[in-house]
Amino acid sequence: MEFSGAMAVALAVDAVLGWPEQLFRRVGHPVTWLGRLIDRMDAACNRSSHPPALRRAAGAIATLLVIALPTILAIAVQVELTTGWSRTVIAGILAWPLVALRSLHDHLTAVARPLQSGDIEGARSAVSRIVGRDPASLDEAGIARASIESLAENTSDGVVAPVLWGAIFGLPGIVGYKTINTLDSMIGHRTPRHEAFGWAAARIDDLVNFIPARLTGFLFAVLSGRPADALACMVRDAQRHRSINAGWPEAAMAGALGVRLSGPRVYHGAFADEPWLNERARDPLAADIAQGLKLYRRAVWLLAAVLVVLAFA
Repeated sequence: MEFSGAMAVALAVDAVLGWPEQLFRRVGHPVTWLGRLIDRMDAACNRSSHPPALRRAAGAIATLLVIALPTILAIAVQVELTTGWSRTVIAGILAWPLVALRSLHDHLTAVARPLQSGDIEGARSAVSRIVGRDPASLDEAGIARASIESLAENTSDGVVAPVLWGAIFGLPGIVGYKTINTLDSMIGHRTPRHEAFGWAAARIDDLVNFIPARLTGFLFAVLSGRPADALACMVRDAQRHRSINAGWPEAAMAGALGVRLSGPRVYHGAFADEPWLNERARDPLAADIAQGLKLYRRAVWLLAAVLVVLAFA
């Protein structure tokens, strides 16, 4: 893969720096820039007075346009890059903001610390920043479960998938993926406003995450201390999840840690009776978040090592 070295650089820079708060306050972040573009598209093209078929068509066209704009810009930038290691380093630095390695680790640590010290309210406040379910209804097991599920799913969406597409296609790959993923997170929900308009965004996101989600689950399983249990849980339970992709890393993580994940929860005051992953296992505790983070670090290290090997191959 021609751009493997650039993705290794992106991982390294993000691991060291993250996205500094001062930089965010001054210029924002590429995902917030994409968010503003998507908000404008949604406001301009998604009309509640239109029939569902027309809203679906309008959403598909708008989605393709939003994906095309930053991707074409990334192609133009990549064409202008010089050859050799300077190209690798520059492409890696440009890709750096689109990798969520450090921020995911920091967000999970922010939940684990107060939960381990018995500060349930502090842990609820921290977990509310990374999940959509009602934090007031969560006890220790619920907070740990929500955190570990977020870690598993976002390892795929925030690290493995962008790096994979970036390694294959370079800047256009990682920019295109991040645009698709942001579209899905903003308009890909089955709500009255977005069920039709966001249909294309959700289906495209399913497509580009199909391989990364399964690869992430496999990484979790083989790097855990319980590879047979994790693989068995992933194969058995992944398809029970409401998402065709998220169930794979989540089920693998459940098996790897020996805990049960998913299950019933409350979203915005509404009860959702979701099926369990690894149903017969115990409920997770605060210490399991730390174990999940250890597994996450192992997966990232292996991913980085593979990228470096491919860069020199």
